[in-house]
Amino acid sequence: MKQGPERELVARYLERAIGTGKPLGLTGFETVELSESRAGSSAARKAEEARALRAGIDGAAVVVALDERGKSISSEAFARQIARWRDDGKPGAAFVIGGADGLEPAFVSAAGLTLSFSPLTWPHQLVRIMLAEQLYRATTILAGHPYHRGD
Repeated sequence: MKQGPERELVARYLERAIGTGKPLGLTGFETVELSESRAGSSAARKAEEARALRAGIDGAAVVVALDERGKSISSEAFARQIARWRDDGKPGAAFVIGGADGLEPAFVSAAGLTLSFSPLTWPHQLVRIMLAEQLYRATTILAGHPYHRGD
């Protein structure tokens, strides 16, 4: 992401998640960007990007693919899932947003969880902001903080 309001929002939510998550044993909130493939076809770009993603993710981490065809869950269920992974001793979760062509189908199939924020297609910058906010929200839910005022 280029410098600007989108990057600032992501940083703000991740900083908040770090602060709220640390006492809960939730750490390591960071963003890693990989270069987009320059391969000639969409399938080749997805395959090349999937190889780079696999190489950059700790093999023991839970892979969460963000895809409009994924599962929609509530913020509370998202928080419970993160807590369950922590309690089960998972070393981390890697939330993956695909390139311009999306994620390789085999990569999505192999993910531990495929999440959708909506059946709509969103720009990567907005998905990153929404994910950062939901990570912060999950920490506040688990901490009993009033930021999340669910019924």
